[in-house]
Amino acid sequence: MTSPFRGSLVALPTPFLRGELDLPRLVDLIERQVEAGTDGVVVCGTTGEAPTLTDFERRSVVHAAVEAARGRLQVVAGVGTNSTARTIEQCRFATATGVDGVLVVTPYYNRPGRRGLVAHFRAVAESTSLPLVLYNVPARTGADLEADAVAELHGACENVVAIKECAGVERARELRRRCAIDVLCGEDAHIAEFLAAGAVGAVNVVGNVAPRAVAELVRCAGPDGAPRRAAERTAYLAPLVRDLFLETNPVPVKHALARLGLCEADVRLPLVGLEPRSADRLETTLAEAGLLAATA
Repeated sequence: MTSPFRGSLVALPTPFLRGELDLPRLVDLIERQVEAGTDGVVVCGTTGEAPTLTDFERRSVVHAAVEAARGRLQVVAGVGTNSTARTIEQCRFATATGVDGVLVVTPYYNRPGRRGLVAHFRAVAESTSLPLVLYNVPARTGADLEADAVAELHGACENVVAIKECAGVERARELRRRCAIDVLCGEDAHIAEFLAAGAVGAVNVVGNVAPRAVAELVRCAGPDGAPRRAAERTAYLAPLVRDLFLETNPVPVKHALARLGLCEADVRLPLVGLEPRSADRLETTLAEAGLLAATA
């Protein structure tokens, strides 16, 4: 199976209003990405606060996203949990909704070893006919899906077609040497470097606030792209990337979207709202980027 995922895939937050899902705002966020030329969106991932969502809420978000996209951009559903059985259950539901693919994070907290990781991902891959994107983010999960395990999974499971990699550019290069799996950058600060190293796209947060700039960066940063324009876009985005990670994602990006009038800043415990000092800095950066009117 060939991976269909290329370009800018924006990791959307899950909008809340007084603690409940705000699906109309989710639809608005997706429409904005369509208009900006974004290639795809990821829902129910890290930025989507997936661990705080009930199963019913996850399913509601995925279903709403597919309906809103209407085939105009790709929808990838985060289905990973630290339970293989529950991950398979989420995967089967997502498959039935008509999503374009599923994103499966390494199981967190229980910290399986290599054999457990391979067994987990094989079981999930066998439960769906959809393209499956592995998601390696050891800083969040405490488990690192190393390149040899990725190569084994890509060779054994036809639908394991891509990996969202958050373990650095050198890991991306190692993956390219080991196997033909498509690599998607999972680190907003290093999109251009990943693409120069052979990545085919980026699952990113900054595209929530500057979707056109990110889509252009991804188009320009590859080996056959426009390096000067890629450097310009990288320089423009760098302050935004820096300040969207001042505190734990998605707290800053939700604050930014709230200031842009796109959704509420609400996050769910154990996350809390942005510290005032961080909020001031982020808002200044948004203004300097031309995204928010400067305040006196």
